[in-house]
Parts: sequence; C-alpha cells; structure tokens
Amino acid sequence: MAPKGLKTTSSPLQISSLVEETGANTFSFVEIPLTLNVLDNEVFVITQLNVDVEAPDLLMGIGSVRCATNASLSTTARTSVGSIADSNVIGAANRINITETNAANFATAVAYDREDPLFSAISEDYLGIVATNNMFLNVQGSANLNAKNARVRVYGYRASASASVYAALVQSELLSA
Repeated sequence: MAPKGLKTTSSPLQISSLVEETGANTFSFVEIPLTLNVLDNEVFVITQLNVDVEAPDLLMGIGSVRCATNASLSTTARTSVGSIADSNVIGAANRINITETNAANFATAVAYDREDPLFSAISEDYLGIVATNNMFLNVQGSANLNAKNARVRVYGYRASASASVYAALVQSELLSA
C-alpha cells in the first residue's frame, strides 16, 4: 500500500550500485540514476536498503590503530559521507577495525560493523522517498593503506504523487542538500 498522496505505478524494483574510492581515504561517490518521469510527478519509494562496505585494513604497529570504511546513500550530492543524522542520508553503514599492539609485538584486534536502517519499521510504509532523478552512493575510508569500496541494493517501487505532494517532496529534498 502506497503512502498517502501517492499511487503505485510499478512492481517492486531492486537497484544495485558500487562505488570505489579514487584513492585511499578519499571521499568518493557515484550517482545512481532513477530516470523518473517528472511530467507525471513520479517518485521512488524506498522500502528496504542494504549498504555493504568493504572491510577496512587491519594494521598492526606499536600502539592503537583505528581503520574504518564508511558509506551512505543520499538523495542529494554530498561532500562527505555523512550519517543518518543528516536529512538527505537515507541509510549508512560503517566497519571499523581497532588494533592494539604492545612493545612485545602482541596484537589484539576488534572489529565493529553497523548499518542503519535495513528496512522500515512495521508501523511505517517506507524508509524514504526520492523525488529527484538520482541518488548518491558515498564512501570514504579512514587510516587505510588501500582504497575501499561500498555496495548498495535498494528495494522499492515507483509511484506518482499529487501535484502538491510532489512539490513538497522536491522542495524538501533540494533544501536538505
């Protein structure tokens, strides 16, 4: 069932994409085209999201080393990965390796993974609505020796919006940049 003010115009769809850093620890993004029909006020309703980031490097040396790979899917172009605290970020994921090595060259490593959100809450119909013609997959590593990548699979459907709903969605999306 489509959210209020929207009429479903397609079967469920899956969209996948990959982004690779242009160099180690360098913010990079790829544009994911949606080819929405703006004349019919078409939007893309996201119902489920999976953001998968490549494992960060596992570096060992004297002391503590924290390597990370961070990624996000956003509705507008960004200059940083951002987080779900940013209104234009639909979902985000990160992986962190923390390595502690002592003077006797004994190393301990701990890995952390996080992805928010995966799917909409039972009480909600969708994770997000994209009203412009594209989304952006963003990635950036931290303290890695090698460039990292991220992958995304977005589940959703196309819908047409009433004129007032469409105008509000486009304005909200563009102002969130």
